[in-house]
Amino acid sequence: MSSRRRISSGSTFEREIGYSRAVVDGEWIFVSGTTGFDYGTMSISEGLPEQAEQCLKNIEAALREAGASLEDVVRVTYILPHAAEFSQCWPVLRKYFGEIRPAATMISAGLADPRMRIEIEATALKRRKD
Repeated sequence: MSSRRRISSGSTFEREIGYSRAVVDGEWIFVSGTTGFDYGTMSISEGLPEQAEQCLKNIEAALREAGASLEDVVRVTYILPHAAEFSQCWPVLRKYFGEIRPAATMISAGLADPRMRIEIEATALKRRKD
């Protein structure tokens, strides 16, 4: 029987809306849509590449708390208000996922706050340590 564990980033949105940064269920980790907010300073950069980098740092922190890493990511979804800007993120995405190469989708949709220029959701499967 698997146990379910919730991980919080400390974002006020989690409490206000009613969700977790990530949910661990057995070997699976489901990371909620994560924006470029730096929860240490409660600020967000204006630049899209900087926001993408912070998104991935936030995801990385949640995965680490779950006992996993970015190397365990099997699926990622990118959500941007402006699809034409997606290529600005590619160098950052290549930096973090270039060797991992998870299955991926990019969706263009409005985000909750106009300062947000990208949101990233990830699913990871903890790999067995041989």
